[in-house]
Amino acid sequence: MTTPIQIAKRMQQIKPSPTLAVNAKAKALKASGADVLNFSVGEPDFDTPDHVCLAAKEAIDQGFTRYTAVPGIPELREAICRRFADDKGWQYTPEQIQVCSGGKQGLYNMAQALFGPGDEVIVPTPYWVSYPPIIELAGATPVYLPLSEESGFDIDASALAACVTEKTKGIIINSPSNPTGAIFSAAGLSLIAKYALERGWVVISDDIYDTIVYEAGELPHILNVAPELMEQVIILNGVSKSFAMTGWRIGYCAGPKHIIAAMNKIQSQSTSNACSIAQKAALAAVVGPQDFPGMMKVSFEKRLDAILAHLQEIPGVSCVKPQGAFYVFPNLSAYYGKSFADKKITDSVAMADYLLDEALIATVPGAAFGSDAFVRFSFATSMEIIDEGMRRLKAALAKLV
Repeated sequence: MTTPIQIAKRMQQIKPSPTLAVNAKAKALKASGADVLNFSVGEPDFDTPDHVCLAAKEAIDQGFTRYTAVPGIPELREAICRRFADDKGWQYTPEQIQVCSGGKQGLYNMAQALFGPGDEVIVPTPYWVSYPPIIELAGATPVYLPLSEESGFDIDASALAACVTEKTKGIIINSPSNPTGAIFSAAGLSLIAKYALERGWVVISDDIYDTIVYEAGELPHILNVAPELMEQVIILNGVSKSFAMTGWRIGYCAGPKHIIAAMNKIQSQSTSNACSIAQKAALAAVVGPQDFPGMMKVSFEKRLDAILAHLQEIPGVSCVKPQGAFYVFPNLSAYYGKSFADKKITDSVAMADYLLDEALIATVPGAAFGSDAFVRFSFATSMEIIDEGMRRLKAALAKLV
């Protein structure tokens, strides 16, 4: 009998994406005939705009089906530079832009190019589920910066100071946030900027939800708070959330030329270029009409008001009002320790399992985001599903004793 091939040791610390796992379980239940309402998926429920789809069809018809330059087609990188200049006032050149196969690949490229054994990277918590594994795959160590519900999940000076060591090389910030929908204040970003300037940190700013903002006025950003950090900041963005193009897998990064060049080396040895056809579609999104994100935001805001109104009616449940993105992150810990039949709710994982099994609503446990008191609900779904899902949530929680 032969000895089984051993898996690399680094895989022992990497777990599959819990959001994708919940989504898969929910889809399997639905396929078996169960009336599952899915609040787990993090993607707009709108169709990709017609002009974007048309650009992809034209690319196929024109035979644009071969390899492209690793960093992305020049016209798309130039268009991204113009969009940054027009929308944000930030000046980039095409050599400072990388187009990648979704934002997740961009983050992976960054981590591989920047971090290694002995490095520490600060991760505000709650965090998007893939930040820690991507840091760990680079051999570095995530250091968790706790954000409190009481502060609206903003940066706290003393908590940040407690995370800083001589090994700190950078910090990842996500604003608006997945899973909380919170936006870091200018004051909070200034705390980060101070350390970054003094200690030479790299700041990775995940801006993927920056078109879905419910607050009036300009969205606070690290580059507006501290423009002198331009050579220490890497921007991550894409068309997935803003143009309902999650499956097209086009993200992009902007940053110092030497860092983007290093990221291009990583990408050249992994996926090479992002999909040529999807790049043409992304180009149409970036240069075409910009009313689509605003249209989605209007719908999302109505849904947000509805889901918050339902949550506020449930005894023991608190929820910080999201300022952006399309998630609510209610605190359900008042129900931990309670039971239904022989099932005891001990934590967010048990709660999510209970809600899926008993109420047929799919959510994501807060433990996946480093915050076990909470459960994430996506409201990127119809008003009818929101109303029915919240009715089921209230009934399921009321059964717990």
